[in-house]
Amino acid sequence: MARPPKEPLRQLSQSERAVLEQVGRARAESADRVARAKALCAVADGYSFTDAATMAGRRSGDAVAQLVTRFNRDGLAALDACHAGGHTPTYTGAARERILAEVGREPDREHDGTATWSLTTLQRALREAEDGLPQVSTHTIWRVLHEEGLSWQATRTWSKTGTVERKNRRTGEVKQVTDPDAAPKKS
Repeated sequence: MARPPKEPLRQLSQSERAVLEQVGRARAESADRVARAKALCAVADGYSFTDAATMAGRRSGDAVAQLVTRFNRDGLAALDACHAGGHTPTYTGAARERILAEVGREPDREHDGTATWSLTTLQRALREAEDGLPQVSTHTIWRVLHEEGLSWQATRTWSKTGTVERKNRRTGEVKQVTDPDAAPKKS
């Protein structure tokens, strides 16, 4: 006979149960969120951690036990992935804003040596600035830009993903158009 769990799942509210069942059936959710929701529903139905892991398509009952502990502490936020180790981000808040401000600034050909920003020229400008970031890497810059929704275009510029300028053939008017489905398409 299996030993009783160290920390059993707390009683679920009706709204929590409904959300877990909805996420467990969803096809548009990530596979990890669906598996976590299925495992929590199975534990709530009285299955052991090992059986719940099997029902969710996972192998480890210990991982389900850790999920239950997180759910008891954090609630539905336990469905989201948490930091999985590694170094904590060095540049946060103000540094991210500094990187985005530098990208928003038009480069000076004389001072920056370029007409358009690349990762390397951005890195050089950020490292040389008085209020800059002396150790920033191109990977950090790239990650911040992509999290902000910017991507490198064929025109050698950083542009907002899902945003394009359209020129009316008859009037010559240039209008900026945004794709409303850009965010769902990325995730």
